Amino acid sequence: MRPRSGDMQALRAEGRGVISRDIYHFHLFPGSGGGKKGFQRAQPRIPGLQGNFVYIGGMDIDAVAVQDCDKLGGYPTTVRDLASREQYIAINGQEPPPGWAEVTPDDVRAAAHGYRPNVVFLSAPCKGFSGLLAKSHAASVKYQAMNGLTFRAVWLCLEAWKDDLPEFFIFENVPLIMTRGRKFLEQIIALFRHYGYIVRETVHDCGEVGGLAQSRRRFLLVARHGEKMPMAVYEPPQRPLRSVGEILDRMHLPGDPAAGPMHRVPRLAWKTWVRLAFVEAGKDWRSLNRLVVENGDLRDYLIVPEAYGGYLGVRQWQETAGAVTSRAMPTNGAFSIADPRTELFGAGYGVNSWEDTAGAIAGESLPSNGRFAVADVRFNQSSKWKDGQAYGVRNWDESTGAIAGQQGPGQGYYSVADPRAYGENTHKNVYRIVPWGGSAGVVSSGHGPSSGGQCVADPRHIGPAKHSNEFRIVPFDDAAKAVTSAHGTGQCVADPRPTARGKLFAKYPVSKWEGKTGTVIGGDDMGAYAVSDPRPNMNRAKGDDYLTGGHYGVKGWNDSSMAVSASACHDNGWWSVADHRNLPDCAISQVSMPAPNDKLVCRIQSLDGTWHRPFTTLELAALQSYYDPDDFAEHGPLVMEGTSDQVWREHIGNMVPPAAAEAMAEEIGRAILLSWAGETFQLSSTPIWVRPLVIALSVRGGL
Repeated sequence: MRPRSGDMQALRAEGRGVISRDIYHFHLFPGSGGGKKGFQRAQPRIPGLQGNFVYIGGMDIDAVAVQDCDKLGGYPTTVRDLASREQYIAINGQEPPPGWAEVTPDDVRAAAHGYRPNVVFLSAPCKGFSGLLAKSHAASVKYQAMNGLTFRAVWLCLEAWKDDLPEFFIFENVPLIMTRGRKFLEQIIALFRHYGYIVRETVHDCGEVGGLAQSRRRFLLVARHGEKMPMAVYEPPQRPLRSVGEILDRMHLPGDPAAGPMHRVPRLAWKTWVRLAFVEAGKDWRSLNRLVVENGDLRDYLIVPEAYGGYLGVRQWQETAGAVTSRAMPTNGAFSIADPRTELFGAGYGVNSWEDTAGAIAGESLPSNGRFAVADVRFNQSSKWKDGQAYGVRNWDESTGAIAGQQGPGQGYYSVADPRAYGENTHKNVYRIVPWGGSAGVVSSGHGPSSGGQCVADPRHIGPAKHSNEFRIVPFDDAAKAVTSAHGTGQCVADPRPTARGKLFAKYPVSKWEGKTGTVIGGDDMGAYAVSDPRPNMNRAKGDDYLTGGHYGVKGWNDSSMAVSASACHDNGWWSVADHRNLPDCAISQVSMPAPNDKLVCRIQSLDGTWHRPFTTLELAALQSYYDPDDFAEHGPLVMEGTSDQVWREHIGNMVPPAAAEAMAEEIGRAILLSWAGETFQLSSTPIWVRPLVIALSVRGGL
């Protein structure tokens, strides 16, 4: 199926230029085909010879993932369970169903469609080796049986092609397999050596190998056949991690229907949105501890519906003022400005510092015409608070108050500001916020920001990525943590880009007939003073104060509009409609806030001025390099098999990043091409991890 070295030299002598040769790769546990996609894109070259990787088949138990895998080209993947009968019972807790049979070496050969692979790539289930699983669970019979699939898969492949063994086996897994799965690794290494392979264990960062916008450390075992490939294969070059913004800036805004269903913003509980908004960019859930909570409420912040955002609104100096109406007042819109200029209005309502000298007292001295007030720094003790000792907190170097019979925190100075640090950095993936320019942690299979996913602070925020993924906000110009198979929020991003979501305002609200009115306020032209009255005209006649020309008229959804005039405006006719469609998910009534566990999509501006939100499923696929945003114009949005975000995220998080697999395949393929060409020595300036040159791939056995 491949020419001998002498035949290859003869082909070169004929002057036919670069010759293309197929390199066959076979995958066990390919999932949705991340590793396969990377191998398919690899184009290894040596002088006069170019490699073309051909997928000859694979085997996986997940039929839905296999459908995505087969979309990438090559021969179809076989859907089979690689477990033995004993492993099946241990994993599933029951006997196999009728018709189930163990996979044999003959079945593996059949899955390769008659070809013999040059490279076998395995990415076996890693749940039992993952640090997200407690040691007690990892030691259970179920997960030990799941871990044993790695050894069985290797044995099946070696037995399937024992007469003509593949040149390389590539085994990928989580780094913790080197400790938790040491016994399995020792068995696998011994098995490889029995069949004549030389084995090397290494740990690499897929983000640096593939130039990704996430950090993803993985274990890699490379087994090369000692006779066919006598010299070691050099590792692929390292690349700097990219920022999240480099990827997301090329994508549609989150929630844009044009990007497909995988780009929808996850629906989170209201309390989760609030938590994300208060997590600092570059930090995780632990930054929430800096908030002051009293009686279950935030002391320093008040969360109110957006409907009241314009009431007593104050614009910044550089901002544009709102539209000025005939009755614009500070209480009915953003008609005030934060003026940074000093002494513009003299000393009116002036307040002196405690150490300053007061202004001269004149005959008409009032607070409004001079600096006749002072910022008093003294603490005015109140008898209601027991001489100021209620909830008293002592400094670390001070003595406490007298210990009385009642010593609760609310009854005296019985608390202390303790500067000592406790504990280690645990719960690294809970409410984790990833900076935009940083790297994300490993994307795990958690179902929400509090169980292994990540969030992102978008856009730019200075600070290293030093926590993990849970409720992590990644800044817009940072790299995300590793994309995992979490089906919840995962990482979130502080997105500064505008969205199409509108705002609700309290001015001129119209209450429903069966609903509640808003708060009655003192203004005569604003507030909750209108109602959508379904009753008939009540025999009103000409001259009736309530019989108008439709000023601020609102038509029902099923009614016809009036004739459209040239001066049609919302306040001079029936030019408004009660539209029930597509209300924003975060729309909230004017009389209540969402319940803590209400599931909805919100855009809450965080303290750093950005939107702290979870990554969409499509963004996670892009961070994994499974989806290229630049392909949208030609191929449209990516839509994986099924309709579940949970399944999509799990498949994306479990896959090998295609860009990292491509880099590995380039080096493996180059070594195979050199062996076919009969080369014994070659120098190259290709950058690698630990040496300045790629040197001397010898292919003659024994030398």
